[in-house]
Amino acid sequence: MKLKLKKQSGFTLIELLIVMVILVLLASLVGPKLFGHLGGAKTKTAKAQIEMLGASLDGYRLDMGKYPTTEQGLAALDKAPADAAQATNWHGPYSKKPVEKDPWGNPYAYKAPGAHGEYDLVSYGADGKEGGTGEDADVQSWK
Repeated sequence: MKLKLKKQSGFTLIELLIVMVILVLLASLVGPKLFGHLGGAKTKTAKAQIEMLGASLDGYRLDMGKYPTTEQGLAALDKAPADAAQATNWHGPYSKKPVEKDPWGNPYAYKAPGAHGEYDLVSYGADGKEGGTGEDADVQSWK
């Protein structure tokens, strides 16, 4: 009586290594292009958030007669003033969701009155410092 051996199927180690090398090469070509778009997306998000905050600030001004002071900051959009006389005019919160930080995790810089208008609202970009280029460039409400 003869025993029949079953033929084993599968991949050899060499075949698996070749597939892994191909995947690494593809990832090294595609990866940098995807990460390049990530910085641009964060800049666009910061611009959209600044515009949204500008609309919220305008709503605050309509009710209160002026923009929040620099000391009050953007928190004034979400919390009623402690002064009872001013609190009667406050019909907030003025933003659907409080936006405290820009897409890079840094707080927005708010100043009222501003040097470029009734208020200045700025994200200092990825580096969190004034100036810069590329992803480090400032996103400003007056531009």
